[in-house]
Amino acid sequence: MLQTIQGMYRNGKVELAEISQDITESQVFVTFFKPESVSLASQFMSFGMFSGSQQSTEADFRDDEKIR
Repeated sequence: MLQTIQGMYRNGKVELAEISQDITESQVFVTFFKPESVSLASQFMSFGMFSGSQQSTEADFRDDEKIR
């Protein structure tokens, strides 16, 4: 069985975001992700930003605000 749990590596130790309920001992593999800098400007919607006949509506913006 494979199970993925997010965690953080700090000062030589892995800190898990949650504890597995059904696994008491297991071999693990740790994969490190390089942090990427993300431009916040590229994450915002604006009116008319999509081509075609279906444009953004005010409801789209309200839905996006609920997620944040």
